[in-house]
Amino acid sequence: MTDDQTLTPVTVTLEAGPTGAGSIDDLELFYARRALDRFRTLLGRQGLLDLLAADIEEGNAFLRESARTSDGSFKAGTTVLATRGLSSGTFLAWMDEAFAGDESALLAAHPEHYVMGTDAIGARVVENIGPHVASFYMGGWGTDALGWAADADELLPESEFPRKMSSNLFLADGTVVGRSLIQFGDTADGFTAHLTVYFPVTCPDEVLDHHLRHYAVEFRNWIVAAAAARA
Repeated sequence: MTDDQTLTPVTVTLEAGPTGAGSIDDLELFYARRALDRFRTLLGRQGLLDLLAADIEEGNAFLRESARTSDGSFKAGTTVLATRGLSSGTFLAWMDEAFAGDESALLAAHPEHYVMGTDAIGARVVENIGPHVASFYMGGWGTDALGWAADADELLPESEFPRKMSSNLFLADGTVVGRSLIQFGDTADGFTAHLTVYFPVTCPDEVLDHHLRHYAVEFRNWIVAAAAARA
């Protein structure tokens, strides 16, 4: 083997064997999702919470300190998704039903979703915020009341994005550690989603960027699930 050959990137493609379409990456994703679902099911909600207890304590401490040092100031980022073949109304109707009690559908949308449901405080989410596992609550999610977001720079015109929802993200002790503003506007062949998240200004940019990626994964999968349910 020559020196040039050692520097050549290695590629492997599936030429024959299994039936059906898809690359090796597609096959790996299928098996990864199946394994993850098995572990989630076997552990159950409380098992996952027990397993992640130390990580949650550390992640929540990070967010609490970020909120303290930011003194109420936030920075924002937005993920934009374009969907064809489904209206925003159909998608949001499915999402409302899922948030009302279909935790399995909510968890399946992202590998780093651990718990999504309600408890004595409210709508609870346990997921990664950047590299940190956090347990937080969402207030007012799924309503038309925009609250704090009414004057947000990211608020899009009513005629273009008539469907809007917003929420504070807060810890069990009431500390506000983030905000979410999601907006949907129908197009000729589907809809566009603007998904904005706000984090305390002292949070590293990496945390914000990772959540924009998180949005892309979870909402893509929720939209696909909504389309499958309609079919």
